[in-house]
Amino acid sequence: MAELLDRFGRKHTYLRISVTDRCNLRCLYCMPEEGVQFMDQDRLLTYPQIVEVAESAVKLGIRKFRITGGEPLVRQGLDELIAGLSALPGVEDISLTTNGLLLKQQARKLKEAGLKRVNISLDTMDDVRFKFIARRGELNRVWEGIEAAAEAGLGPIKLNCVLLKGVNEDEIGRFLKLSMERPIHVRFIEYMPIGHDDAGWRSRYLPLSAVIEEAARLGFSLQREEGPQGSGPSENWRIAGGVGTFGLIHPVSDHFCQSCNRLRLTADGHLKPCLYWMDELSVKPALGSPEAMESLFLKAMDVKPENHEMAAVLAGTSLSHAPTERRMSQIGG
Repeated sequence: MAELLDRFGRKHTYLRISVTDRCNLRCLYCMPEEGVQFMDQDRLLTYPQIVEVAESAVKLGIRKFRITGGEPLVRQGLDELIAGLSALPGVEDISLTTNGLLLKQQARKLKEAGLKRVNISLDTMDDVRFKFIARRGELNRVWEGIEAAAEAGLGPIKLNCVLLKGVNEDEIGRFLKLSMERPIHVRFIEYMPIGHDDAGWRSRYLPLSAVIEEAARLGFSLQREEGPQGSGPSENWRIAGGVGTFGLIHPVSDHFCQSCNRLRLTADGHLKPCLYWMDELSVKPALGSPEAMESLFLKAMDVKPENHEMAAVLAGTSLSHAPTERRMSQIGG
């Protein structure tokens, strides 16, 4: 069986699938307050088309899928897609990244369809600040979604917290304590310059060394951990005596490109070898032909660069490729 090996010897086993660019929030690090021009619905891949792409991916060694958006739960019938993916021979894991607002109503049927676990975005535990960061929505609905996911057995539950300088770094301690007190896995994520590498991004970028410094200031004793299932590039820690863990995902200050095992499929049907660069390959011309689809995946391996050079963006130095102009919501986080 052919494998998805790129020019640098990295084996790819993970496909992130965006099902929509639409979202019911307008988080300040993801899109402008007025939003973006959403895709016409007829541009989106249908669920059967996504399953067709996924079937070819599985034959090439993909074993893990993550459903993303936008906010994936705003697209109707997501359980149908998950059921279709889980029926593919060789699939080992299907997970979902969500803001949690609609999770309470859907958690159980998603679990029954074959979803294994969820990552829930939570950048603050303060109601007022939630309105500032997300620009809409209610924080209590996110907590309800977290509880519903736990009750449905969608674990381990991970909380994704994007740290923003001058916005939420004063809550690092609260999130660390949450990982001590509950069987939740907090993942601090560096703010990335996806679709906007301007001065606004640089002014809010915060390296994750701030998390370790805050843990030391609070007197926490830290232990390195392998991390829960699906930790990926996260650098994982447990506070001594804690029931959960926390992780650091630092694509800018300490990139993990050398171990990258992922590809991305955008909602409008483009295969992206790397999150940051503009390079995309349309899967639509290959639909209906397993041979053409396999060839497309192999081509993605040929064009995948060695790394994303986000550190160079921070430093203001030149780049080797053209960065994407899509926002994170338009790619799939």
